[in-house]
Amino acid sequence: MTADLQRIDKWLWFARMLKTRTAASKLAAAGRIRVNGTRITKPSQSLVVDDVLTFTINHQVRILKVLDLGKRRGPFSEARLLYEDLTPVAGQDDGDKNADFDEAPDGARDRGAGRPTKKERRELDEWRGTEN
Repeated sequence: MTADLQRIDKWLWFARMLKTRTAASKLAAAGRIRVNGTRITKPSQSLVVDDVLTFTINHQVRILKVLDLGKRRGPFSEARLLYEDLTPVAGQDDGDKNADFDEAPDGARDRGAGRPTKKERRELDEWRGTEN
């Protein structure tokens, strides 16, 4: 890498943490990123290799160690080489009371439970002969 420093908003965009550089700038300007434990409020904050970033995206805390400064926003396979993910895996904390709780995905239900779906209503109407 030719440069020793890189703007944090640019690096987050290169690492594909956010879809746009503007979104990365807003995240930094809002003070929602910590670099080596220090809260930053400027998107122009410089990063160097071995810095540790802590921030929240989509209600998930991410902890990343900068391994390299990017040259471009390439494919995910290239972006993945820019950082090491230090984020702890959910459910590995021994004190987590809900670790064994398996939550059903949104919209999932057992067949026959709850109100009928639109498809099931149509089938019922056809069976009853009460189609409109």
